[in-house]
Amino acid sequence: MIRQRTLKTTVKATGVGLHGGRKVQMVMRPAAPDTGIVFHRVDLDPPVSLPADPYAVCDTRMCSGLQAGDGIKVGTVEHLMSALAGLGIDNIHVDVDAPEIPILDGSSGPFVFLLRSAGLEEQKALKKFLRVLKPVEVQDGDKWVRLEPYDGFKLSFSIVFNHPAIDSTATSVVIDFADQSYERDVARARTFGFMQDVEFMQANGLALGGSLGNAIVMDEYRVLNVEGLRYADEFVKHKVLDAIGDLYLCGHPLLAAYSAHKGGHAMNNQVLRALLEDETAFELVSFDVGATAPASVRNQLELAVAA
Repeated sequence: MIRQRTLKTTVKATGVGLHGGRKVQMVMRPAAPDTGIVFHRVDLDPPVSLPADPYAVCDTRMCSGLQAGDGIKVGTVEHLMSALAGLGIDNIHVDVDAPEIPILDGSSGPFVFLLRSAGLEEQKALKKFLRVLKPVEVQDGDKWVRLEPYDGFKLSFSIVFNHPAIDSTATSVVIDFADQSYERDVARARTFGFMQDVEFMQANGLALGGSLGNAIVMDEYRVLNVEGLRYADEFVKHKVLDAIGDLYLCGHPLLAAYSAHKGGHAMNNQVLRALLEDETAFELVSFDVGATAPASVRNQLELAVAA
């Protein structure tokens, strides 16, 4: 039986917000079955809850954020959402005292560490997967994002930046979780940006918390981080990391093949909405016996037990 998961205990972290540049305290707590992933702005009186929901997504140019009906926001949720998806966590409360999740090192690695530190606990309720039944695609010029039926979870991504530091690395990647590990192959890929863009944004009150400690930063020719890259294809792998987090805002792990060319947060949200708005394009499924689950699901369970 493939069951839902939450945390065993509460875990806390403190970091800086990427865009606001202010200190953020975050607490992640266990949640009951079928709660889903719920963010709470505890700095407000009364606190405001923002459940993960693709129809609440805002600010997709710089990150993926959630917005409540009264305009209250919690931004930069995608790296934490990606870690939750990678570890198969269905139910969790995330308390933050600021309008965004801390950026930490710009990847999902620290979130994975924190969640592992709290421990994972299986719950009595069956895990519900969202299975894609027919292709769904969104396009914007030469950019596109697609979801297709697949017995598992696989992501393919290609990027084009016309920058020597990026073009010298692999600019396309395929990750199939039937035989690859989120923690080993994806989680440590950092967000990236260009020095001239960072300077412009900071002059306009954005990316105030950005630094070489939480992003790969490039000038016109090279990577400025002295430690270099963590993966030979770290740039495109971070795009995969983001996509995993963006897609998990639907509240269920996907059984699908995701592919994208020059996609981003906005198009990830658009393809998810297009899928959910076509009732013939998906179904919710559970697995009573682990042996009947796709290989990607079994692999994730085995890795979780091993850890």
